[in-house]
Amino acid sequence: MTSDNKLTNAQIAWRAAQDIEDGAYVNLGIGFPEMVAQYQPPGRQAVFHTENGILDFGEAPAEGEEDWDLINAGKKAVTLNPGAAFFHHADSFAMVRGGHLDVAILGAYQIAQNGDLANWRIGSRGVPAVGGAMDLVHGAKRVAVITDHTTKNGDPKLVERCTFPLTGVGCVTRVYTSLAVLDIENSRFVLREKLPAISMEDLQALTGAELVLEGPVEELRVPDL
Repeated sequence: MTSDNKLTNAQIAWRAAQDIEDGAYVNLGIGFPEMVAQYQPPGRQAVFHTENGILDFGEAPAEGEEDWDLINAGKKAVTLNPGAAFFHHADSFAMVRGGHLDVAILGAYQIAQNGDLANWRIGSRGVPAVGGAMDLVHGAKRVAVITDHTTKNGDPKLVERCTFPLTGVGCVTRVYTSLAVLDIENSRFVLREKLPAISMEDLQALTGAELVLEGPVEELRVPDL
């Protein structure tokens, strides 16, 4: 755990990776979510998909050994696993829109208690367009988010209603944050795990919507990474 009593990005990514089933077809959002691929549990191997047309890419190449004809959607160099496939950009999105992905893991600016996701623009700031995320959040069978629990200014990212432009409506089912793991069920944040170091009262104070308890809340424990 870090000195300010929250998980690092690597630890959040590790926790999210533990819930990916062996053989699942997975798309990881650009940036922070790409870290999830590094932490697959022993004995499990997901099949990673990238919007620009690769299925089953592998680890990042060693520095100096990159083949810049082999990149993911974030323009980062990748390697290929045996049996990997290339295909047209349009075919890649046909896979997404056809419901062939088991999981999409994305970052977020805000997540609402009804599962709405805003992850592409804050006011005038953000990426030029929503891109493939709008397809992913409604094409994947399960959509999870990994994020810090609050903004750099300490404002909640988990809210009653998103105030930023939406990426998708009612699409998120699980959220992994720097403080907790939550499921979105019946338009509520249901708390499943939390860091032992934070009280329920403090966690609620950092959350912009009611936290619901259904059964015991497990301790959120991750390795030092």
